[in-house]
Amino acid sequence: MENTIKNNNQQKTLSWDCKHTWKNAAKNTTWCLIGCSIGDFGTILFFQFSGIIFPVMGIMLLAIVNGLITSIILETIILAQQMTLKIAFRTAIGMSLISMISMEIAMNAVDYIMTGGQAKITLFTVIPMLIAGFMTPLPYNYFRLKKYGKACH
Repeated sequence: MENTIKNNNQQKTLSWDCKHTWKNAAKNTTWCLIGCSIGDFGTILFFQFSGIIFPVMGIMLLAIVNGLITSIILETIILAQQMTLKIAFRTAIGMSLISMISMEIAMNAVDYIMTGGQAKITLFTVIPMLIAGFMTPLPYNYFRLKKYGKACH
């Protein structure tokens, strides 16, 4: 399967069958998923166990924001092994927010649907949430690697 990309008035064919790029995209997506899940699951679990009454959509929004924050923190820590902390932070902030936000929305949508409109983490919901969070941004991350040759790790 191929798509044509226009880049600086040049056309380039994008191949979707490069195993090396899929492997790199999967690795990058996994790191992002770990970071996002920490903040996302932590927020939902906080409200779940604290008994604080808060609107479900408010909890989901906080979970998304916290997931983005923890993902950026994790990425910064990982990248700081390869560059200065300042550059690592800038790189982490400059990562694709489209990828992270789509991951967070997918995870929270699965949670919401599977729990009947609640914000609740159960053994029944964790694996489907992680699968949705991984699969949703993966094609975009592949595309981004192929088109720009850019990766965070």
